[in-house]
Amino acid sequence: MLDQITPLLITFDEAPNIGRVLEKLTWARRIVVIDSGSTDGTLNILKGYPQVSVINRPFIEFAGQCNFGLTQVSTLWVLSLDADYELSDDLIAELRTLSPGSKTAGYRARFVYRIFGRPLRATLYPPRTVLYRKDLARYSNEGHGHRVTVNGEVTELKNVIYHDDRKPLARWISSQQRYAREEASYLLESSGAKLSRIDKIRAIGWPAPILVLFYTLFAKGCIFDGWPGWHYALQRLIFEVLTAIEVVDRRLRAGQPD
Repeated sequence: MLDQITPLLITFDEAPNIGRVLEKLTWARRIVVIDSGSTDGTLNILKGYPQVSVINRPFIEFAGQCNFGLTQVSTLWVLSLDADYELSDDLIAELRTLSPGSKTAGYRARFVYRIFGRPLRATLYPPRTVLYRKDLARYSNEGHGHRVTVNGEVTELKNVIYHDDRKPLARWISSQQRYAREEASYLLESSGAKLSRIDKIRAIGWPAPILVLFYTLFAKGCIFDGWPGWHYALQRLIFEVLTAIEVVDRRLRAGQPD
């Protein structure tokens, strides 16, 4: 099965992460990387892996970048990974033994969140469809992120992927500001029927930052993970605060006379 899978990654300045990701992909005959102008050493790291094919493409939005990446893959199956994902050894072994039926179009994986290599007991990060038949998949944007729609049955993988982003804090904060603007646009421009129950709360503006801190620390138990747990909870708090400010700011501005 591994010979039928091509890993696909989207990169931009991922030097702190990309080496750890690639070390778990040495089984792949070819790895497709769509890079949007990295200048931090990412490209030099990629050159150290002969099976990596780098295609340079300016970044406009995630879905377009991913859909373009699909056109560069020649195998039947695609393993779509963010540049801060690490496959667990058990998941690699599971991929090797997969035998998908004719109705199986994809596989969904759960995540263990790591803070500088230290795993948390829980995360708000949802399971994602990461492995799928290339000709049955299409990406679309959703808020600050993107979602793949697979035309067919999606099965759960038993083992996990690690999420471990070690980019500098200043870079992370800058990214969150951009994500918050995109998230606010999604929350305010989507119809109520399209939004989930959680997104409807976030669209109100003020409740989400308060709720997410307590939910992450106590309902998810991250308070028992020490400083890594606090680090993760504060990250979620900052993102929700930035999003709430964007939502409230836009509503206030919309009520002002021209």
